[in-house]
Amino acid sequence: MTRFRPLFWPTVFSVPVVLLLLGLGSWQIERLFWKRELIAQRRAAVAAAPVVAPRSLEEARGLEFHHVTDEGVFLHDKEIFLGATSEAGRNGYQVLTPLREPGGRIVFVNRGFIPAELKDPAKRSAGQIVGTVRVSGLLRLPRAEKPAWFLPDNRPDLNYWFWVDLPTMAVADKLDRVAPFYIDADATPNPGGWPKGGITRLTLPNDHLQYAITWFSLAVALIVVYFLYHRRNAGLG
Repeated sequence: MTRFRPLFWPTVFSVPVVLLLLGLGSWQIERLFWKRELIAQRRAAVAAAPVVAPRSLEEARGLEFHHVTDEGVFLHDKEIFLGATSEAGRNGYQVLTPLREPGGRIVFVNRGFIPAELKDPAKRSAGQIVGTVRVSGLLRLPRAEKPAWFLPDNRPDLNYWFWVDLPTMAVADKLDRVAPFYIDADATPNPGGWPKGGITRLTLPNDHLQYAITWFSLAVALIVVYFLYHRRNAGLG
């Protein structure tokens, strides 16, 4: 049996690539368990009993995706429009409306989706509820920075937003004492049918196992090719 002699360039190429592929597969396994835990935490949060809106950021951090309730008066003249697409693929906006609590604090409420042609509040006047309202929905914590590099910058000058940026929204609306969280309103119908609440996307994709299998399979395939190449060119066996 011929002694195996690894060739220089195939080895120099193959070893680091195999290590890289194995590393990527291991990373995806770590992500798999992280995502499973995140999904379990979110399910538990959504299933928990409703609580009143928290008073501090520290308290809010432990309540993301929990059902919360709040009361106050909507400031409809200060609506914020977040670019969005409905599940049916219809272009429009999510309407974030400041809710002034009895104590004066402002909580932004994502009241739900409206189609683009209803951006003018006059076309959905029935949904511009006057007086004290009771809001129920899921507590959300905004990202500290832009969620993805490819997202355009928010345009406060046009009242067109690509992601929730509460401090900048507060400045644009000339509001102070704004809570560091917001509420995604539930699907309770609004008068006139708009906005449509209950738009929170709760499903988290978890494809990390497939990704891990792909990376490990590529590593195995490269190892097989490496040995077959040596068998053919260096006379293994």
